[in-house]
Parts: sequence; structure tokens; C-alpha cells
Amino acid sequence: MIVVENVSKNFTLHNQGGIVLPVMSGASLRVAPGECVGLAGASGAGKSTLMRMIWGNYRTDSGRILINGTDIAAAEPRQIIALRRTTLGHVSQFLRVVPRVPALDVVAEPLLSQGFAPEEARARAAAILARLNIPERLWSLSPTTFSGGEQQRVNIARGFVHHWPALLLDEPTASLDAGNREVVLTLIEEAKARGAAIVGIFHDEDARGRICDRLVDVTRFAVAA
Repeated sequence: MIVVENVSKNFTLHNQGGIVLPVMSGASLRVAPGECVGLAGASGAGKSTLMRMIWGNYRTDSGRILINGTDIAAAEPRQIIALRRTTLGHVSQFLRVVPRVPALDVVAEPLLSQGFAPEEARARAAAILARLNIPERLWSLSPTTFSGGEQQRVNIARGFVHHWPALLLDEPTASLDAGNREVVLTLIEEAKARGAAIVGIFHDEDARGRICDRLVDVTRFAVAA
């Protein structure tokens, strides 16, 4: 479902005379349906860089990144958008939403964009918000007014409201209390049981040990300074 083959990445520092800084070379991994692969390595090793390339926010300088057969590295923007709509989900550490949009609609949006009836989309959004312990009184409010932990749970709800075949998770249990952490870990286990292929960054060692089938140390892909 997810195949990364011999990927490299350079950053061009335009504010420093266009210096090209190689940061990653030869990155390769494969993730089968129902498998969770954790990205490991010290801070700055390239975990987030690789995740952003798989998501399509960073371009690759060489190699291929296949999501269900579509090469993200060579795809047109419209193809990446279509893939994100139907196949590739993402839970980031940060909630980025349009202000004044209610939390219920923020979570329902991935379903609405696929043509789900508004009633069904909002019902599924309500169910997962309730499961993540977001009080119903907040559902009509913009999540920009929520606490950090509540925003993170809205982000998680949005990422799990649809059954994506492939899923990227960036620190999904960060800043959560024990009860909500358990809910999130259960959601991930359920996604794996459905056959989702998952790539994740987990600094929570207990969560990583419970969820990940194996780890890939990205340090071996880093280009020496």
C-alpha cells in the first residue's frame, strides 16, 4: 500500500545564496495493509521530512513514493488532492482550520468532500467526537477556541472519521491524558484490523511498542553534514 524507494531530499536555502543542503538519501520502506511502521531516530534525523514527502507537502529529489500504486513524487497536485480525499489520511500535530467553522463540520468535511450525505457525515463526526470525549456543547463552536488537548482530539477525529486505506500519524498521542490516549490507541488498532497501512512517529515508547509492527530508523538515510 505504501512503498518508498530510494528517495532523496535536498533543501535549497534561498536566503543564503541558494546553498543546496542534502539531508536524506536512499530512504526506502514498505508498508503492507494492516501494518504499522514507526519512524525512529533522534530529533533532526528526518522523520518529519520523510513523513511530509509521503504526504506530498515536500517534493522529492529522486526516487519514488507509491500510495496504492500512485507515485506521489511524480504526481500532479490534482492527483495528490484526489489521493488525499479517498486513500491517504493524515493526523498532524497541529490543527489548521478555517476560523468560525464548527468543530462538527471540521470533522465531517473529509466525508462531505467524498459525496457523503450531510446527515450521515455529521452523524459519523458526532460519534467520533463523542468517543474522543469532546463535549457536545463544543461541537457548534470553532475548534480554534479550544484548548490544545481538545484541538488535538478534533484533529484525531478528523483523521479517523473516514476509513483511509493508508494513514500517516505524527505524534497522535502527544499531550493527551491517559483516558484519551487509550481511545486513540484503540482507534489505531481498529484501523489496522480494517487493513489500513500506517506510517507513524511515536515518541511515546509504550504506544510505539503496542502499535508498531516494526520500526525504521531514518538515521541511516541521513546525509552526513
